[in-house]
Amino acid sequence: MVEEKELVNALQQEEAREAAFRELVSQYKERLYWQIRRMVLDHDDADDVLQNTFIKIYRNIGSFKGESKLHTWMYRIAANESITFLNKKARQKNISWEQVKDGAAKKLESDVYFEGDKIQLLFQKAIASLPEKQQLIFTMKYFDDHTYEELSEILETSVGGLKSSYHIAVKKITEFIKTHNETL
Repeated sequence: MVEEKELVNALQQEEAREAAFRELVSQYKERLYWQIRRMVLDHDDADDVLQNTFIKIYRNIGSFKGESKLHTWMYRIAANESITFLNKKARQKNISWEQVKDGAAKKLESDVYFEGDKIQLLFQKAIASLPEKQQLIFTMKYFDDHTYEELSEILETSVGGLKSSYHIAVKKITEFIKTHNETL
């Protein structure tokens, strides 16, 4: 595994860019896939968003200034690409963002790539019911175990605001599961 600093240097040198980019994809594709998948829920959609994320990373690596960590910068791009994808899908279908997420959550039941049981499905539906920002914060904190400081860099917001949003998201998820648990 190549160190981040070396990888960034190689990515910014024309003659080393291709090999460095293959290394970057190898190191980060699974982590970025799961971040995206938790947002868009559908496997095929997650693959499409992941591809767009890596295209954007490749095209913009020359402007990466190193003011944040490389993975922080890439997670920000993946989060933005996920949100852009969901908003575009909502506009195309002329429905709300929440309806897109609700539809994706309902599709999980028949998704061959979803290996969870009924309670995990309910948990995913609860997460999908959150507003955009809370969902993003919750998934990145809960599943990826990012610190509030890392999230602050990725999402470019205050640690206090993140803590508050995460706490509210946890309350909403808990309430959603309590309310919908009797349907299991």
